[in-house]
Amino acid sequence: MGWASGMVSFRARLLRPAAPDGATWCFLLVPAAASAKLPARGMVTVDGTLAGTPLQATLLPDGQGSHWLKVEDALAQDAEVAAGQTVAVAMTPVAEEPEPIVPSDLREALEDNVVARATWDDITAVSRRDWIFWITSGKRAETRAKRLGVAMDKLAKGNRRACCFDRSGMYDKSQHAPKAALD
Repeated sequence: MGWASGMVSFRARLLRPAAPDGATWCFLLVPAAASAKLPARGMVTVDGTLAGTPLQATLLPDGQGSHWLKVEDALAQDAEVAAGQTVAVAMTPVAEEPEPIVPSDLREALEDNVVARATWDDITAVSRRDWIFWITSGKRAETRAKRLGVAMDKLAKGNRRACCFDRSGMYDKSQHAPKAALD
């Protein structure tokens, strides 16, 4: 699918996640028609506005072929919006994906493995983001530690992509929109 540059605009209701209990952040579901205008079904970093307030964020796949956006407390406060409100959103994919934040355990493992680090330094920001997401999406500490070891081994062997990683969330249910709390 080719990306035709242009602003994607829509209105969506801010929702509160059902879990974790006591979550203060909100989220919104990107309407399917708006999501279809984006260049990928997987994670897409966008620049834009939420209720007129500037944002840069990474949209996540909702597991249904569309996207969702986590609205952190600071952005909601700046935009003066809250769960339950319908907000105007305008966005366009960034020209170049930003560098992901590397978790400390992965950073330390890369410092200790010069061969894996060479592959890491040679891959794209999107590939680095995929590796990070695959490692950190394990629900248990043991799973995360195992994935970190596998990642170091695969990167040391020159593997540039996380194996069997479903960017769309359609088959890997670790990527999906949160369930909304009942109002």
